[in-house]
Amino acid sequence: MTYLAVCQSPVGQLHLASDGGAITGLWISGQKYFAAALEKNAAEQDLPVFHQAVNWLDAYFSKSPLPALPPLAPQGTPFRQAVWAMLQEIPYGQITTYGELARRLRERGISAAAQAVGGAVGHNPVSILIPCHRVVGSDGSLTGYAGGLANKQFLLELEGVDMHGLYVPKRGTAL
Repeated sequence: MTYLAVCQSPVGQLHLASDGGAITGLWISGQKYFAAALEKNAAEQDLPVFHQAVNWLDAYFSKSPLPALPPLAPQGTPFRQAVWAMLQEIPYGQITTYGELARRLRERGISAAAQAVGGAVGHNPVSILIPCHRVVGSDGSLTGYAGGLANKQFLLELEGVDMHGLYVPKRGTAL
């Protein structure tokens, strides 16, 4: 069974999903791939894990010390799971590139190209908590955020990322 909750944030309404014990999804309203894996019989429910997630998000958006993350259980292929685990290793306020993630995966014995990493990052079902917004193009382009590039820029600025050298591309497939 999948349970749902909604909360407000500076980037808009956030939709949370849980299996009852862990967060399985977090999407910004209108996000690409929004709720792609939700069961048809999902129901709203007041759960402790939702309270933990909302407390974390409130601290994040208010720049307060972050409490422990709620349990996370995104569903995906082993490759996507490996990429999502690496996203959680990117420190708050720092960025990396799709190519760097691919290189690190190859070092761990996982065949990966930057484009495949981009696909996995783009399909991250637990936005913000799994910080896919911290990944940028090798040229500094702010591409590939399913929650929208304006939200990606907002989240990076909120975290105090040095935006010098980063830019929103004028055209491309990852807008």
